[in-house]
Amino acid sequence: MLLDALSSEGSASSDFDLNKDVVLPAGRKLTPAAVLVAVRVETRSVILTKRSARLKHHPGQIAFAGGKQDPTDADPIAAALREAHEEIGLDPTLVDVVGALPAHETVTGYAVTPVLALIDGPFVPMAEEGEVSEVFEVPLAHLMTSVNFNIEGRIWQGKIRKYYTVPFGPYYIWGATARILRGLAERMQ
Repeated sequence: MLLDALSSEGSASSDFDLNKDVVLPAGRKLTPAAVLVAVRVETRSVILTKRSARLKHHPGQIAFAGGKQDPTDADPIAAALREAHEEIGLDPTLVDVVGALPAHETVTGYAVTPVLALIDGPFVPMAEEGEVSEVFEVPLAHLMTSVNFNIEGRIWQGKIRKYYTVPFGPYYIWGATARILRGLAERMQ
């Protein structure tokens, strides 16, 4: 299933995909980051987090486990695995990395590499209280169904900024997380 997404044609995504009027500066430097798109085999669901409301950046937002690539990380895969271990207690030995999708550019200046992985076996999430307030799962079928995605907009820096959403129950999944999931859904069609 995820192997199909890796072999499928598709381009990199960005937070600017729906905002064609944005002119990005030439030569901009993006900070490397990675997220773990972890699919639990047993439940056929994707593991997501709700960020702590106490965080300075993106408080309370829904996100994948992940973050900035450290100089000690060998590559984006190592960064995603390290961050997932720190944020949700996911032991890297339980993770079967399938591969990575092209990086997603965010409005905050990151090049986020989505690392696709399968979790097959017992895993009890342990949220790191400083960063994560909740760990939950969303059925893969919901996230891979295009009609579940919406386009919404908000005023940002004085202009309407459009973005994808893919709501699920009480969870408002939007922005970079929703765009990465939308890209994955497009590749799996």
